[in-house]
Amino acid sequence: MSKKHEFLFRRPFDLYQLHLFRLVAETGSFTQAAHVTGLTQSAITRQIQNIEQQLGLSLLNRTTRSVTVTKAGEFLIRESAPFLGDVDSLLRRLNEEYASAPREVRVGVSRTVSLAYLPGFFSANVRRGSSVISRVTHESSQTILASLESDALDIGVLLPPPRLSSRLRVTHRFRDAFTFIANEKQLVTSKINVQKPESLGRWLEAQPWLALQDTTQTGRRMTTWLKQQRLNVKPAMELDNFDLIINLVALGVGVSLVPQRSLALYGRRRALARLPWPKRFVRDLVVVIRRQREAPAHIQSFVENILF
Repeated sequence: MSKKHEFLFRRPFDLYQLHLFRLVAETGSFTQAAHVTGLTQSAITRQIQNIEQQLGLSLLNRTTRSVTVTKAGEFLIRESAPFLGDVDSLLRRLNEEYASAPREVRVGVSRTVSLAYLPGFFSANVRRGSSVISRVTHESSQTILASLESDALDIGVLLPPPRLSSRLRVTHRFRDAFTFIANEKQLVTSKINVQKPESLGRWLEAQPWLALQDTTQTGRRMTTWLKQQRLNVKPAMELDNFDLIINLVALGVGVSLVPQRSLALYGRRRALARLPWPKRFVRDLVVVIRRQREAPAHIQSFVENILF
């Protein structure tokens, strides 16, 4: 028998069973998986046992209190994600092209990307009166990358990871410069000379510092950069997005370092003052999509209309 037909002969599992296994692994519970699917717990258990028997491998560790994934199970989840994504993409395209289903673009935007960037991302497509539905989520960069690989998202806007999967590619890249900001009234009251870095640095260190969380790639890089600038700032608050930080600075809660472009939404607020500094903190932002032989036309058009 030819090797390409060996799977059909053995058939250790089908796509239905594989989806059930992934659902149990994600929820960590046969009971929760049964609730989601509408099946009985025993029915799902039999399906997973059948996969394990056919493969001759244990995919799950079961106790009376929890279900965890074995090393073999982790491998199966990781390596099956791309082709399950291909199947999902194929079914979506079938419905969009031949069943008149509404076309949609699923976009994931990193939590550290300010709302000020989004007009350039969506406005051209909206002006063209496109009938394509945009579904936007605000997530961590790590989640966005995983969702792109599994075809849960079509497009991601995020910081480039140290190493990008070969299954993904960058379509747009731009530099994002940062600036220090403070409440203008507080700055005037302090009577410091902002043109002198030493004076400004001492003042910044004495103010409540509003920091981006160190759990983000941008937050970690900012912390390193501040140390390189010999600025000993201690966070009074840690937040997960720049728009919230900017609003709090405008209210006089503290000072911070934010993307300069993000201030476009706050141009008329006299409460904000930009502070000069000899060097700039800069990061890259990228638009990432999944590599495909041929992306759907509406997604190609959406990507081409992105303005950054």
